[in-house]
Amino acid sequence: MEKMYIIEANCETGEITKREYNEKEYAVHQANQAVEATRQAEAEAKAAAKAALLAQLGITEEQAKLLLS
Repeated sequence: MEKMYIIEANCETGEITKREYNEKEYAVHQANQAVEATRQAEAEAKAAAKAALLAQLGITEEQAKLLLS
């Protein structure tokens, strides 16, 4: 497990503490990173499919927007 930290600030006292993630927090962080990586991959795949379709149709993105407006 790489070292990751949480910074906690107590607004009443002004005390700031830095502590390492515990195992549960680290697992949540890893899960969130996996979800974000999946979202990014899906967005990239969608953009590539869109570009391929536009190329197949022989039109630009601007022309497609005009057709759909």
